Amino acid sequence: MKKLLLGLAATTALVSPVLAELELEKDELTFGFIKLTDMAPLAVAYENGYFLDEGLFVTLEAQANWKVLLDGVIDGQLDGAHMLAGQPLAATIGYGTEAHIVTPFSMDLNGNGITVSNEIWEEMKPNIPVMEDGRPQHPISAEALAPVVEKYKSEGKPFNMGMVFPVSTHNYELRYWLAAGGLHPGFYSPDNVTGQIGADVFLSVTPPPQMPATLEAGTIYGYCVGEPWNQQAVFKGIGVPVITDYELWKNNPEKVFGITAEFAEEYPNTTLAVTKALIRAAQWLDENDNANRPEAVEILSRAEYVGADYDVIANSMTGTFEYEKGDKREVPDFNVFFRYNATYPFYSDAVWYLTQMRRWGQIADAKPDSWYDEVAKSVYKPEIYLDAARLLVEEGLADEADFPWDSDGYKAPTPAEDIIDGIAYDGRTPNAYLESMSIGLKGEQKIVGSDVQG
Repeated sequence: MKKLLLGLAATTALVSPVLAELELEKDELTFGFIKLTDMAPLAVAYENGYFLDEGLFVTLEAQANWKVLLDGVIDGQLDGAHMLAGQPLAATIGYGTEAHIVTPFSMDLNGNGITVSNEIWEEMKPNIPVMEDGRPQHPISAEALAPVVEKYKSEGKPFNMGMVFPVSTHNYELRYWLAAGGLHPGFYSPDNVTGQIGADVFLSVTPPPQMPATLEAGTIYGYCVGEPWNQQAVFKGIGVPVITDYELWKNNPEKVFGITAEFAEEYPNTTLAVTKALIRAAQWLDENDNANRPEAVEILSRAEYVGADYDVIANSMTGTFEYEKGDKREVPDFNVFFRYNATYPFYSDAVWYLTQMRRWGQIADAKPDSWYDEVAKSVYKPEIYLDAARLLVEEGLADEADFPWDSDGYKAPTPAEDIIDGIAYDGRTPNAYLESMSIGLKGEQKIVGSDVQG
């Protein structure tokens, strides 16, 4: 057991903050991540010495894909990881791999985009309104894609698109965008986990770094992924991002930091120390109107982290987003790491993911609103987050005004004007929310064979 004293060794006392005394149950940790810009809090906590300030000796290891990463956390090879927000929820309810995973820290808001190939873009353009300067008007609805999909269908060609994992935000965002434009992205059932039952557009899994190459090869016609893999398509001249998730749902939740419930229970002080370091990293990423982002981009561009060119990562991380070559627009909140309580693990965020699992059949049967609340509270742990934040405030490393101390864990409803289909979202009423969707399961409906019944 490692005791973290006030300050660190004498050699670093002059530059280290004065830290609260925590009895660390475990001080050598290995965390996994996928090569995406939203793993930034982990890289920054490591490179800026925030883990060391907490007495933690951390190793960061890139993982091949999301399944390998999740398995590594479950079997203990990894102590924790940058995770898709849907992964702890799906594992906890037993969809796919079953394990109780929790999160004390949400890693970011926004950060994803939907990209189509140049060929598909040219076919969509006649259906897209333009601004006075001739550039496409954003956000672009999937209604512009619908005639293209219909044409492919009439020619007997499946319209294939990629997402990164069945319980990823990217899967649900791509499905949301398609459905809002009248295109069916397909259902899952206990007997058919392809997610392509009744689909107009066929979605399949491609690991994030492989998205551009898969698009270029013609295997898929478009994809939803995190950065820098949308901007990479622009730089390579092989595709055009048609919408960001900020335009799809303003300030939507993205990744989380996941650990097993057993880890949190066995190593509570270590969990607090890790959360403190990650909060400090998130603060640094957003402070002074993103003034530190160029430095963050340099860190992320290194081979051991994201390994993409500096300019590609900077295109979105520094407050802009390029849709077509030369069409770069200001999107200051494309990546948010701390503003708007981005790091607080809200139950309402968890509930949204669960509603999407139910909407598309990954949750096969109807559940009462109370079930959504119970699952959210079993996975999202704002109490750990606030304990870590309190310590930082006491140490003079955070501002008390920056944390939602009195929150019940639910955000105020997201207004209709902040979501592309004009449907407001209130995490307290998940079934009413599902009822408001024109495409997707609701009420007692379920998939039997290839049909919706109920």
